[in-house]
Order: sequence, then C-alpha cells, then structure tokens
Amino acid sequence: MTKTASLGLLFFTLVFNSIQAQLPKTDSLYKIIMSKDSLLFSVGYNTCNTGQMESLLSDGFEFYHDKGGFEDRKVFITHFKNGLCKSPETYQVKRVLVEKSNEIYPMYKDGKIYAAIQNADHLFYERVGSQPEKLVGEARFTHLWVLENNEWKLKNSLSFNHHPKPITDSEMMFDNDQSMANWLKENRIPALGLGIINEGKLQEVKVFGQLKKGVPAPRNAYFNVASLTKPVTAMVALCLAGSGLWNLDEPLDAYWIDPDVINDPRHNKLTTRMILSHQSGFPNWRWMNNDKKLSFQFDPGTQYQYSGEGFEYLRKALEKKFGKPLEQLAKELIFQPLKMKDTNYIWDQNTDESRFVTGYNEKGETYPIEKIKKANAADDLHTTIEDYGNFMVSIMKGKNLKPEIFRDMIRKQVKIKENKYFGLGLEIYDLGGGEYALSHGGADQGTRCIAIVLPDSGKGIIIFTNIDDGYKVYEKLVVHYLGEQGRKIVDIETK
Repeated sequence: MTKTASLGLLFFTLVFNSIQAQLPKTDSLYKIIMSKDSLLFSVGYNTCNTGQMESLLSDGFEFYHDKGGFEDRKVFITHFKNGLCKSPETYQVKRVLVEKSNEIYPMYKDGKIYAAIQNADHLFYERVGSQPEKLVGEARFTHLWVLENNEWKLKNSLSFNHHPKPITDSEMMFDNDQSMANWLKENRIPALGLGIINEGKLQEVKVFGQLKKGVPAPRNAYFNVASLTKPVTAMVALCLAGSGLWNLDEPLDAYWIDPDVINDPRHNKLTTRMILSHQSGFPNWRWMNNDKKLSFQFDPGTQYQYSGEGFEYLRKALEKKFGKPLEQLAKELIFQPLKMKDTNYIWDQNTDESRFVTGYNEKGETYPIEKIKKANAADDLHTTIEDYGNFMVSIMKGKNLKPEIFRDMIRKQVKIKENKYFGLGLEIYDLGGGEYALSHGGADQGTRCIAIVLPDSGKGIIIFTNIDDGYKVYEKLVVHYLGEQGRKIVDIETK
C-alpha cells in the first residue's frame, strides 16, 4: 500500500469513527458538557456574570471569531467586561443554544476521555433599554472542552458563520404582544393564559384578552382548568405514598367501597395505581350509563379507559383514611409548599370573583361561572398561569417526591396509542432517543387547556383558554415554544 493510500485510509477511518462517536443525549458526558454550556452562557454570558465565565475558561483559553479575530483569555475577559457587559441595564445580548443542532464527541487518549468537542448553532438576541429583546443573528460554534485537574474547562472556542437570522411570521407573531393579541382575535379566543418554562424555571407568564367583555384579563386571572385537576390529585397521592402513609398498590376497599359496586367483587382489585393510570374499569362518569350508576366495564388493571370517576373514588378513599377533605390535603402537601396561593378545588371566602375568567361557547355565548363548594378530584380546579406553571416545574423536577416514586410516576403504566402512554396521573410522550414529555389536558364548557413539560431539556408550556374550541391554537404555540420536541408531540397526537 502506498503512503498516499495509507493516509487516505487513515483519514477515512478518522472521519468514519468521528461520525460514529457522536454521543446520545442520555450519555453522562453529554449531560456534563451541556451543564457546562448552560453555566457558561445562561449563567455567565447572558447575565454578565464575569466570575462564572472566568471559572469555566482554561488558563490557556483561545477564542477565534470570524469577524473579530483572535483573543487570548485576558483579552477575551476584558472585552466581555468592558464591551458586552459595560452597561447591561441599557444594552444586553443573550445567547440561546439551538438544541437540535448540538453534537458532542468524546476525545480519547490511552483509552480514557481527556476532552470533548461540541458543535452547534446558537442564536443571539439584543435588548436595548426597556424595549423587548429582538432576535438579531445566528452563528455556528465549535468548543473544545478539556479535563484539567478533573474539572472540565473550555480550552478553545471557534465562533463562525455569523449572519442575520431571518425572522419568521410565527416568531414575529409570538414575540410581539400586539401581534399575539391580533392573532388571538382572528382565532376568536377571548382570553389566553400562557406560561413558558425554560431551563427548569417558569420564565414567562402572560395573559391576553378579557375576563369578560370590556374588562382586560390581569396577569393573575383565575381559569377553571377542568381535567388539569387530575395531576394535582395524583401528586397528593404520590406525596403520601412517598412519605409511607399511602400504598399505591393497596386495594382501596380498605377505606372506601362505592354503594353502586359493593356487590361486584372486582372492587377488591381496585388500587391507586390503576386509578392514576386510568385502568380502573370505570366509565368517565357514571351519569353516562343508562341507569346513572357506577359500574365496572372491565376488570381493573387490564386496559386503559379515561375515567374521572376513578379519581373521585380515590378522593373518597383518601378522605376516609386521613379524615380531611381533599382540598385540605392538597393545601398541606402541594399548595402551601409550592406557594400556590391562587389555587383551590373549591370556591370559598378567599376566591376573588373579580379575577375569574368567563367561559364561552363557539358562538361567543357565555357560560355561568360555577362556584363549586365540594372538591372534585378530577375536575373544576381554579388556578392561575403562575401557580400551575410552578406546579408543572415541580413535577418536572420531581420536587417533594421520593426518587423511587418519581420513577414510578414517569414509568409507562399503560399504552394509549403509538408513542403515547399514561404514567401515574400524567400522559407520557415517547419522543425517541430517550427523551420524553409529560402532559395533561383539560376540557369543559368554556375551557380548553393543556400543560406540557420536557424534563430532559427543562422546557415546558402551559396554555389556558376560555372557549370550547380553544384547542385550535395549541399546535402553533407548542411548536413555536417547544421546537422539534413540540412538533413530535403534535405529530403523535395527529396520527
């Protein structure tokens, strides 16, 4: 073999191996580099935290920019302090990683990883004074992360292919409140509550439209969120299970047997796990039966069937054992720890009617506000975008849950359709590559709402609307704010 051929074969082997060596998002090194990237930009660059930035740079750091040239560590930090971060109160640049473009490759020496290469695209936003931030550009970057004294440091940064980022119609629409308001008016949505979760935090809360005709909806408007009640009830049971006070697999007949099924021996099989995963065997509501009585339509635990009655059965068992109404249990276990001061199952003396959103049918006719006095475990929770957004963040992080209970919650208990399952109290979308989404929706007269979180990326969205066909705005909002993962969720739903 000639020398030229040998070099060609070596080059081919290196290229082929590098393609094969790209790490999956579930790999521990991938997660480490992503955490470093987040610290470098989200905590350092985006907030002008020079100390954070310096702590992640190698002493021999080198920066190569296709417009600004070469800078060593000292010059780079000086320009960062005196340039981008000189007056962050009047001008600031924010960098956002395009996650779907991110690639990480390990570098080996003597069989051990000593470095990692990160390739990706990122977007840059500018904010001037009190004006809203605007998308101004896009670029490609390559980072060389190296292990120095068992710590990952950024050794080299190459930033190139800088160019203006064309703003799409949807970006213009959703990043501008007036455009958003106009879009909602075109779609005949009287009020919309929107919560955006990024990096595991509720970062944006907006409410558009009117409480009722002529009255603007405030940021802390109350919405009836229908079946978004169920995840709250589920968390009550899971918190109790984590503290050893409740057993997910104990038959509920130890505490409650509904009179309608007392003569059906199948009540002996019914457990909390079956109810939270909608395998109770009950219809959605007993009034759907001809005789209006509760009955088993199949053996509990054998198949999926969505049921509000199952959650009500669980409520009665919980209340019997603990001697407290569900709203009190939720207050102690969920609402108070998460500071959800504007959330309740029932209408009481603390409910501010002046903040309650009116519901509409598709003809624009109003529904009366139902002032529920007794908790329903499956329906009629009233809450705000901020409260429910923080609740979904707590779910994403498994807050107040034992690790084993959280793992049980996100385990696929029963299949609903292709790539969609029910866990314990929440739907699970299998997005491929080890990624998943947790979600639940709500639908009642005058309300359509949905909540979705992506635990791996720390993203999420909460959408509340107050009209029977409010679901028609879900797709564009979910895809815009959740990107590729949002598109996958929509595709799963529409197949």
